[in-house]
Amino acid sequence: MPHVIHHDFSRFTEYDIYLFKRGEHTRLYEKMGAHLCEREGKSGVYFAVWAPNAKFVSVEGDFNGYDSKAHPLKLRGDESGIWEGFVEDVKEGETYKYYIASKIDGIVHHKADPYAFYAEKPPKSASRVWGVEKHAWQDGEWMATRHRKNAHNAPITTYEVHLGSWRRKVEEDNRYLTYEEAATELAEYLVQMHYTHVELMPITEYPFKGSWGYQVTGYFAPTARYGTPEAFMAFVDTMHAHGIAVILDWVPSHFVTDGHGLINFDGTALYEHEDPRLGFHPEWGSAIFNYGRNEVRSFLISSAMFWLERYHIDGIRVDAVASMLYLNYARKEGEWLPNKYGGNENLEAIAFLRQLNTSLFREFPDIVMIAEESTAWPMVTRPVDVGGLGFTFKWNMGWMHDTLKYFKTDPIYRQYHHNQLTFSIWYAFDEQFVLPLSHDEVVHMKGSLIYKMAGDNNQKFANLRALFAYMMAHPGKKLLFMGGEFAQWAEWNFDQSLEWHLLAHENHRGIQKLVSDLNKLYREQAALYLYDEKHEGFEWIDYHDVHHNVIVFVRKCDDPNESIIVVCNFSDTILDDYRIGVPYSKMWEEIFNSQQRAYAGWDITNPYPKEVEQIPMHGREQSISLRLPPLGVIYLKQVEV
Repeated sequence: MPHVIHHDFSRFTEYDIYLFKRGEHTRLYEKMGAHLCEREGKSGVYFAVWAPNAKFVSVEGDFNGYDSKAHPLKLRGDESGIWEGFVEDVKEGETYKYYIASKIDGIVHHKADPYAFYAEKPPKSASRVWGVEKHAWQDGEWMATRHRKNAHNAPITTYEVHLGSWRRKVEEDNRYLTYEEAATELAEYLVQMHYTHVELMPITEYPFKGSWGYQVTGYFAPTARYGTPEAFMAFVDTMHAHGIAVILDWVPSHFVTDGHGLINFDGTALYEHEDPRLGFHPEWGSAIFNYGRNEVRSFLISSAMFWLERYHIDGIRVDAVASMLYLNYARKEGEWLPNKYGGNENLEAIAFLRQLNTSLFREFPDIVMIAEESTAWPMVTRPVDVGGLGFTFKWNMGWMHDTLKYFKTDPIYRQYHHNQLTFSIWYAFDEQFVLPLSHDEVVHMKGSLIYKMAGDNNQKFANLRALFAYMMAHPGKKLLFMGGEFAQWAEWNFDQSLEWHLLAHENHRGIQKLVSDLNKLYREQAALYLYDEKHEGFEWIDYHDVHHNVIVFVRKCDDPNESIIVVCNFSDTILDDYRIGVPYSKMWEEIFNSQQRAYAGWDITNPYPKEVEQIPMHGREQSISLRLPPLGVIYLKQVEV
């Protein structure tokens, strides 16, 4: 018996269409795409797709032998450009595509569903009929209290993960971990390492694994490489059960040009700009969304809302924001079009980002929105109503670049690069920052973090320990890409597991323990996180000691007795009897030293509390004398007398 199609059934109201055409619909996933439902007692699937420049649209799939003529959809009569229809007896799991004949170029397009909840496992490219209401969530307590995890004054230390290469089943033909396997193993590891958040590189469906997920076809579908939508929901649930917040890397800046995707969707530049000076990204070979088209804004905002609502995601990191803000991003003179005022600002993208953040925070005020923005664009993390873009945090790319340059430099020359350490403080409180040591820094022949460090093998490990300790004490939330926490030697390879075997070696175990201890200390000491974005949380003691490669500062919170002094010796020389001015006249003890033996360090420490002496130093009336380990960072805290 053939599958019957009905055109007298719709999930859209007039208000839905009104919001869609205004660019203000935030939950299009409830209407568009493929939805299992019933009509007059008959089970089947309602299909809806936006293709305003098509002359004929049908749905082809397993249920009709991919016969493009069997189940034509009907164009709504309201100028929305939406084609729809109900097909009886279509079952969950069956694959389908839209057959779209363009009235513009006459070419036939076989397109995956932009709103599909699930897809075939790549390299196959069809969409799957799927429901996403089957998971029984167990994270009610987490959801009720997660605002405390995501607050500006909370400790946030994030582990960035590519699910396809964190661990693999090497003994089983090097296969991926499934969502279920990764959930258990990763959650336990994150707890062991004392992380608060995990950030997943894009898991939205993508065709080419070498894009790492940044060239997307399925903005509503978790990639089938690792399992089903319910399996990914269970992954998030498991993270929440272990006290871990989940941040999703999301890519509204550009999309892949594979033929089954959004490109030239109905024979026209529907989601992108037609003019390549606006619609094509020369650096990435991808298409750029047309943020001025209302329906496209509804699509993108609905995608972000979908992950927050249906998958209980705790935050979104928006990729490549700089490429969205500037019309001339990665373009030479003559390859871009100025805005209506003659400038290089993308006014439509700016308006979209403000609308995105406003819409999401209206529904989910307890999430975080993080911008990967690499320029000096002002007020990225300021509220929209005062002229900002409305993000919670921004990646501090300036700190990352300057710091890595410094640590690549041989200590003998670091005195000439001292400003690369100190400059970041001058703007550290202009925005609300995350300090990222991300995947971008360990690919494309840049070398791993440990490889970047100056010196011989032992010095490289000492430098990496010092880098992590300095990072944890610097104002800003923290992010570290997987593998860095145990000093993986090789560059990251998306097609292989991390080099876990290195943990058989003491130096690598030492780095891992150091990162774990630093994360724990960071979470326990309010001075290290409470005022990350405020001047009140930081005070220099000395940033002038260029010749010794030493900086000294204080991290502060509400209780002066809880302040922490941070002393960084980035020279390769032991500095004995090194005197620093201290803010309070009490005893100070070392609570952390990156050169401790426990971290495979050189065991150059200050084992006993230091008594304050009335010897003026650094503009203060009192001081203490320390032994500074070479290539080392120590934290000091007051002793109760």
